[in-house]
Amino acid sequence: MKYLRRVLFLISTLSLVFFLAACSSATKPAKTVAKPAPKPAQPAAAQPAAQEQPKVSEEPVIEIEQADVITQAETDRGEEFEKDATVLLEDAFGAYEEAQAAISREDMEGALAKLDQAYSLILKMSLPADSPLLQEKNDLRILIAQRIQKISASRTTLASSVNGSIPLVENQWVMKEIKSFQTVERKAFEESYKRSGLYREMILGELRKEGLPEQLAWIPLIESAFRPRALSRARALGMWQFIRSTGYRYGLKQDKYVDERMDPVKATRAAIQYMVELHDLFGDWTTAIAAYNCGEGQVQRVIRAQKVGYFDSFWDLFANLPYETARHVPRFIATLLIVGDPGKYGFSLPVPDPSLQYETIRVDAAVKLATLSQKLALDQALLVTLNSELRHDSTPNYPYDLRVPAGYGEQCLACIASLPQFIPPDVVTDRHTVRKGDTLGAIARRYRTSVNAIVSLNGLRSRTMIYPGQKLRVPSRGGVVTAPAPAPTAKPGESVTYVVQNGDTLFQIAKAYKTTVDAIKAANGLASDILAVGQKLVIQAGRAQ
Repeated sequence: MKYLRRVLFLISTLSLVFFLAACSSATKPAKTVAKPAPKPAQPAAAQPAAQEQPKVSEEPVIEIEQADVITQAETDRGEEFEKDATVLLEDAFGAYEEAQAAISREDMEGALAKLDQAYSLILKMSLPADSPLLQEKNDLRILIAQRIQKISASRTTLASSVNGSIPLVENQWVMKEIKSFQTVERKAFEESYKRSGLYREMILGELRKEGLPEQLAWIPLIESAFRPRALSRARALGMWQFIRSTGYRYGLKQDKYVDERMDPVKATRAAIQYMVELHDLFGDWTTAIAAYNCGEGQVQRVIRAQKVGYFDSFWDLFANLPYETARHVPRFIATLLIVGDPGKYGFSLPVPDPSLQYETIRVDAAVKLATLSQKLALDQALLVTLNSELRHDSTPNYPYDLRVPAGYGEQCLACIASLPQFIPPDVVTDRHTVRKGDTLGAIARRYRTSVNAIVSLNGLRSRTMIYPGQKLRVPSRGGVVTAPAPAPTAKPGESVTYVVQNGDTLFQIAKAYKTTVDAIKAANGLASDILAVGQKLVIQAGRAQ
């Protein structure tokens, strides 16, 4: 039985060997058929031709097969890379979400560990330039960096409690600004410091309400020298230097009578709201202050162009910011250092002005502040300072909360009704015909106005494209051309509104309307004989002599 099994096993083995050999021989012709192989062997005389035939037919076949194999391999590898990158990106997002959860638990160490893990994962991603995952990778990189920056800023705040939450450094840029304040800007710095007393207590009170660093109260020294009506070349206005659009964005009213960008209290509240949003966006005060100066869009564009490493220090970002913005932060830090220790930096600062004390009354009529101050023997300059947002130093023709010196509220209310109503001047324009070589800048200088005013008044789409012969409306600032006195158009005793023309004088107007210069000045609250083109005067015509 055992012998039979061995025989059967041997027969089976031999059968398998012969079968495999047959299969092997059967596959060989198939391979030659797949390639355009030469025909069966020819006679010896035809042998050379038979040798050239495979040369012509096989070369392109080999190239095609090789090219197909390479392309497929590259495709496979690309899909593999993309698949691996997708997994890495998902893992990185997962780590980022875990970091967010750790932050909500106030576990900053755990959050940093997860953020580091997420960043390590995206560093492993190798993507081609046209990969759809590239944008997601970059977006996540920025998110990670912002979170790390915000955690770092919160730690700095705790560690720097003595000096507040804004780190004070004495690097080369800060020392350069200190040097400037010590020399060429010394007088301006000391005057600004003195003026700060008018508003600093108010600003500090608003900052404390929001729990913000008190050092921020010194920003107006850099922005405007604490002048509520400061106007920059970029048309930023007020103590906190709001441009028109940002003022509207934060609720600052701007109309014919009032521009609240010049209101110290309302502008301070708007500035605080803006800075809080910037701090939430960028995570630290130095970057937020830079963005306050040039706008968050500019800073974000610079950030996108940076490596993540910049988040370790604001000063790595500093070199890539616009020059004026780049100076803004070191000037601010230089100010903090000087006011914190004047003697160390060679200063003996003046005593700040006392803070403004006032009360508020509701006024329903347009009244010149000059008229009110004369009536009550008030300091006109103080009344103007208290109400610096009034564009014509006049209350508007709608209900308005007027600030008056403390203790004068009732007296002011009692006499308001007896004061003449003020009518603000309309915008008066001149016509300018563009000549060859004219530019908007040259035209603006000639008419003592701004390029922005000309662009806005004429609805221009470009600040540079004007052409010879073009007619432009230009805001008029008055002139020296004399004009004939106006003809009276009112009956004796009747009140009329007269619009001042080029060359008008109070004497000419008074003579034409059979009245006196003093009567016109009293009726319109004029402190001097100076008139502005377009100014409206209320005149009561007199009787013929």
